[in-house]
Amino acid sequence: MAEQEPSPPSSLEGNKPGFPTSVLADKHEDKHLCTACQKILRRPFQAECGHRFCSYCFNRAVSSGPQKCSACIKEDIFEEPTSILKQGCAFPDNAARREVEGLAAVCPNEGCTWTGTVKEYERNHEGKCEFMIVPCPSCKELLRFNEQERHNERECPERTLNCKYCKEPFQFKNIKAHDEICPKYPMICEGCAKKKIPREKYVDHIKFCSKFRAPCRFHVVGCDMSVEKEKIHEHERACSYEHLNLLLHCIMGLKVNLEGMQPQSLELASHKIHELHQSLRDLEARVSKLTAAAAAAPVQGACAPAALPTSFTPLPSAGAAALELQLQSEKAKVAELGRRCQELELKASTFENIVCVLNREVERAATTLEAHNRQHRLDQDKVETLSNKVRQLERAVGLKDLTIAEMEGRLREMSAATFDGIFVWRISDFTKKRQDAIAGRAPAMFSPAFYTSKYGYKMCLRIYLNGDGTGRGSHLSLFFVVMRGPSDALLKWPFNQKVTLMLLDQNNREHIIDAFRPDVSSSSFQRPVSEMNIASGCPLFCPLSKLDSKNTYIRDDTIFIKAIVDLTGL
Repeated sequence: MAEQEPSPPSSLEGNKPGFPTSVLADKHEDKHLCTACQKILRRPFQAECGHRFCSYCFNRAVSSGPQKCSACIKEDIFEEPTSILKQGCAFPDNAARREVEGLAAVCPNEGCTWTGTVKEYERNHEGKCEFMIVPCPSCKELLRFNEQERHNERECPERTLNCKYCKEPFQFKNIKAHDEICPKYPMICEGCAKKKIPREKYVDHIKFCSKFRAPCRFHVVGCDMSVEKEKIHEHERACSYEHLNLLLHCIMGLKVNLEGMQPQSLELASHKIHELHQSLRDLEARVSKLTAAAAAAPVQGACAPAALPTSFTPLPSAGAAALELQLQSEKAKVAELGRRCQELELKASTFENIVCVLNREVERAATTLEAHNRQHRLDQDKVETLSNKVRQLERAVGLKDLTIAEMEGRLREMSAATFDGIFVWRISDFTKKRQDAIAGRAPAMFSPAFYTSKYGYKMCLRIYLNGDGTGRGSHLSLFFVVMRGPSDALLKWPFNQKVTLMLLDQNNREHIIDAFRPDVSSSSFQRPVSEMNIASGCPLFCPLSKLDSKNTYIRDDTIFIKAIVDLTGL
């Protein structure tokens, strides 16, 4: 007798432990459990000792060499060499496999209504359930399988974006930091209000922008005005008086500082002036005495001229002349000092007048500055209020935009909808969409909704341009989807109308047609509890080889899919 061929291996065979016990619709039995992982057996192997293992669990157990069977030890039936697990001592238990694969199964994922057998679950549903919880590979957040694409495109904080200005990639969480350093980020000139100036060219722009406001050249001495470059000379002419006052304040301050830095020189000068005044007083006293002596000398000579020696008579006259000359010289010095003192008093008076004027100007400027500060605070409050209003308006506009987008989507859906059970779906840019499907960027596409009547069933089509399931990579897969509609409460359930799916030959010669009548026990045709039921249809609808060769199904890079729902009995 010919030996029975083993059942074909699954693509998942050998790399997974058993099925979770929650996959069974009924209570499990111990004989269906793997001795190692305590889950429902997957590709069961039976060891010489009689215990069953998943193929994956057995290979892992003996990968490091022979092992003692833990179940034999636990049950106290250990015997060598029967209870020793090693390569070649176990065989595939096909009877147990068929028994397990025939058990009734349900999807363990919350919200999924799939039912079938364990074999169908492994072949058609495991790893493909849209309600399966999977971690995001980037942010590790747990989410449903059918929400991965939306999460990766819109929600994941670790998703990578390309800057629309410099085209450099960055993580979404760093978007603000990137905007601060992006060399192509558009900036607005504060002077001429020119927009969209790249940040890398902004410095060069403001160097030559005549409207850009720059600090006055006298800001080093206190002018706080910022003036447009083209008006800088006009400002300097108009404010020359204020600039001179600022310079005077600065110079006087420097003078005070310099005098404060030389106290010894000032003390020395004061000491010399004091000595000079003392010398002048002494000189005046001496001059008075000599004048008195000179006046008394002739009287004494007249009374007794013979008593004086002949050589002494010229001395009083020569001494008086010398003293007279010295006195005149000292008086000239005193007059010069008096003149200089008058000049200094005049200058001091002038400076005092200037200081008074400058004090009044400073007080006026302080008053003006205080008024400007008050006005600035009021302006800041107004700016903050207006900013808050702008933010509120931006939020309102954002909500309006979302509403408009939603309404536009509904309008497009309603404009494409039909109400007679017949729908023709035009798919343009077929080559690009096919490449996206092959690359995994957009493996599936949904058609607009259509209806059996105005108040009838709501349906749509789902197409995989690179195939799905058994048709992946080899066939174009086409599925029919029952959607939740506004009139479901008035309709008969389950959905039981014949469905015909067609790929139209654009020469109207040989259409590719497939038809089916719904399985009323399938959850795909029960009354929808979510937006749409699980798709059901033809994974092997059309070989891709027909579309790759010269054909009449693709023209102008466009194909047409037609769906006909039999309205008999409605």
